[in-house]
Amino acid sequence: MMVSDIATKNMPEDFQVNIKIKLSALWVAVMFCYVYGDYFILFVPGHVKNLMDGNSGVGTTTPLSLLGFSVMMTLPIVMIFLSLMLKAKVNRWANIFVGIFFTLIMALIVVTSKSQWMLFYIYLGLVEMILTGTIAWLAWKWPKQTLQNQSSDLKVHQVKAA
Repeated sequence: MMVSDIATKNMPEDFQVNIKIKLSALWVAVMFCYVYGDYFILFVPGHVKNLMDGNSGVGTTTPLSLLGFSVMMTLPIVMIFLSLMLKAKVNRWANIFVGIFFTLIMALIVVTSKSQWMLFYIYLGLVEMILTGTIAWLAWKWPKQTLQNQSSDLKVHQVKAA
């Protein structure tokens, strides 16, 4: 037994994480950032009063604007599930599109959040941009199938030369 064999046997086991699990986990992390950002912003002086006065931060609050925000925020929520369940081709494009879309939205929010009270929001926005950018990048680099793993029925045999 070689020293390298002994060292390998004492190493913690590691395994390849499926791309679908990586993407779903990243969407979960994004949602935690959204929730914490929206919770912490309630502590910014004057923010709750502005909300109560009907100002959403991007204009007057209306039933349709609330519906629009709800529909928009449903996308990352359902991407947690869809990243696990969709077929690879559709899954890849959905994660690329939604990842880029939310990266751009957060870039706009970060650029327009100028107050000292919004430093936490800028920080979370940057983290969200890194996460959603990583989602789009991982989806773009989606692993390709090899002949070996395309079908469990396909057996590749090596023939010895006589």
